Amino acid sequence: MTLILGLTGSIGMGKSTVAAMFAEEGVPVFDADAGVHRLQGPEGPIVGAIEAAFPGTTGAQGVDRAELRARVFDHPEEFARLEAIVHPAVAGARESFLARNAGEPLVLLDIPLLFETGGAVRVDQVVVVSAPPELQRQRVLARETMTPERLEAILERQLPDAEKRARADHVITTDGPLDATRAQVRALIACLAPRTGG
Repeated sequence: MTLILGLTGSIGMGKSTVAAMFAEEGVPVFDADAGVHRLQGPEGPIVGAIEAAFPGTTGAQGVDRAELRARVFDHPEEFARLEAIVHPAVAGARESFLARNAGEPLVLLDIPLLFETGGAVRVDQVVVVSAPPELQRQRVLARETMTPERLEAILERQLPDAEKRARADHVITTDGPLDATRAQVRALIACLAPRTGG
């Protein structure tokens, strides 16, 4: 029987790095963000619906993410309209991934807003990636398009890190060397593998 791990963590915590480490160890990984990029990319299946709902936000390359973000970011009703298009499509991609990997002992669903969207009920265990707030801020503000104001707005939409850690089955910290993070990933896989028959 496949054990479904949900991986989450607030912005700048190192979640993508940890997801890549699971993949390097042979665990199939479903990346929700990457799935959204594919759905919204050139000839993506939801591009037409997004253009219909938000005219002028798509082109030959698919969705203009910066334009769409500007259109919905500070408008909760518009954001909800966008989610109503995106979430069912991502759910379909996730179910296909699970069906393809049904024989695996362990799979990982990398979902940034796992708790916020109620996704924790669809996984067997939750792994939260965490780092101290000052390191998180430093990492995020180093991104080219990020501003302190935008970071604050993003954090307001996310469950606080302390609450995520309290609700997690496992916590992986990323405030040390990469080798230390990788050791945590390997230890968790080794701990879970006997339970899944791997």
